[in-house]
Amino acid sequence: MTASRALPAPHVPPLDLGGRTALVTGAAGGIGRACALRLAAAGAKVRAVDRDAEGLEALAEGARGLGGTVEPHVLDLTDLDAAELAAAGTDVLVNNAGLQLVRPIEEFPPDVFHTVLTVMLEAPFRLIRGALPHMYGQGWGRVVNVSSVHGLRASAYKSAYVAAKHGLEGLSKTTALEGAPHGVTSNCVNPGYVRTPLVERQIADQARAHGIPEERVLSEVLLQDSAVKRLIEPEEVAEAVAYLCGPRASFVTGTSLVLDGGWTAH
Repeated sequence: MTASRALPAPHVPPLDLGGRTALVTGAAGGIGRACALRLAAAGAKVRAVDRDAEGLEALAEGARGLGGTVEPHVLDLTDLDAAELAAAGTDVLVNNAGLQLVRPIEEFPPDVFHTVLTVMLEAPFRLIRGALPHMYGQGWGRVVNVSSVHGLRASAYKSAYVAAKHGLEGLSKTTALEGAPHGVTSNCVNPGYVRTPLVERQIADQARAHGIPEERVLSEVLLQDSAVKRLIEPEEVAEAVAYLCGPRASFVTGTSLVLDGGWTAH
């Protein structure tokens, strides 16, 4: 019997977004920062949007150290007209900005519910609306919506966040259907709990809502339904986003790329 020959590994060129402009919201920290740095490293000129001016400057400095280009754009996404204008001329749009409050529905402040839906659903609609004319005009575009496992599953005490993420899933699919004839893809990335300040700030609220000590929140609440018992890192999410922005994902649209450690396998 002759020994089988090992096939040569296929040559996979690195992601090249040279000449492309990408807009990332919530870019000053967490997932947004990781996405901005990853896309800048791939050659994109990144328009980094956030309310945190200092965080954006630190991001831009970090990108320069990696040889990338990040342009800070201080913007409050509750200014919907400004959000739509900021997206004009972008080739890649990453809707990432988010906020969270953990409260029972009967105690949930209506003004906070309104703000969460504005930032996490209405602003992405306006950003997509602002970006599509340029994308359609050139016959190419990528929309990536950083959703969540909570876009597919609900959790108690997160009415605004869950409602916004479920709405974002529908918006993303509609964008995919409308964008397909124009070479534009639209997808969601759905991580479980990510090691970010947003998640860290939830721990006290979760402990209070569930009536348990803070040190038990990670294992008994956040990771209870995950088969992989750890937080996912922002860089892992950014890599999934980068894949969806690249040429090899041209047939991937209208779907949700789930990074939940097996949560939705139940």
